[in-house]
Amino acid sequence: MKKVLPFLPDRPAKPRNYGLTMVMDKGLSIREAEDFMSVGRKYTDFVKLGFGTSLVTPGFRKKIKIYKDAGVIPYFGGTLFEAFIVRNMFKEYIKFLDKCKIELVEVSDGSYDIDHSKKLEYIKTLSKRGTVISEVGSKKKEVVYTPDQWVTMMKAELDAGSSKVIAEARESGTTGIYNEDGSINNKIISAISEHVKLENVIWEAPMKSQQAWFIKHFGANVNLGNIAPNEIIPLESLRMGLRGDTFFQFLPDTYKK
Repeated sequence: MKKVLPFLPDRPAKPRNYGLTMVMDKGLSIREAEDFMSVGRKYTDFVKLGFGTSLVTPGFRKKIKIYKDAGVIPYFGGTLFEAFIVRNMFKEYIKFLDKCKIELVEVSDGSYDIDHSKKLEYIKTLSKRGTVISEVGSKKKEVVYTPDQWVTMMKAELDAGSSKVIAEARESGTTGIYNEDGSINNKIISAISEHVKLENVIWEAPMKSQQAWFIKHFGANVNLGNIAPNEIIPLESLRMGLRGDTFFQFLPDTYKK
């Protein structure tokens, strides 16, 4: 694209440590996964097999192979981790991960309340096995954390061994770091961005307005998650300033008339 148009932002090549895009697979068929990878492999870093869908999606192991063959890292949603933990089946979860050849693990406590010190223990243990990302924030609207609590939990989880922390928003984008109408909770996001390295945070941003906000405030290479498979090309267009929402974002001031 840079040979065609000047003033497009630089995007790091895969595998990359920032500018990451995590896509949510909520039950794609094998054929849909193949079609998705045919256009999205270059722009997708992670595919989360959402919540517990891997236990009910036919052929999910074939999808894991499809994603890996395309150079994309698949992993199970944190809700599945919690479903094992609430049943006191942590060892069985590790066996399931091994059986499915899943190297990346998400640790969360959005549905099932886990004491934070215990959550840190899970992170430490799993980080010895492979790569861990942890999700901060609750899926329950009645559970509200202060900006300081968000920062403290994120820092502790990174120190415990998480490679990235995910800022919770659910697939609806109406909780956690957002208000009920999907608008940005500025106090929480400002506190996180001031005290946690941006390259270590994946912001869940399922709505276009949310994606555009993060790109405008943190640049083309902000880490974004919970992207729908059919939104991977539209998101990359947003990152490159090739949609109306970010059209002038990367142009010199002389073009902004």
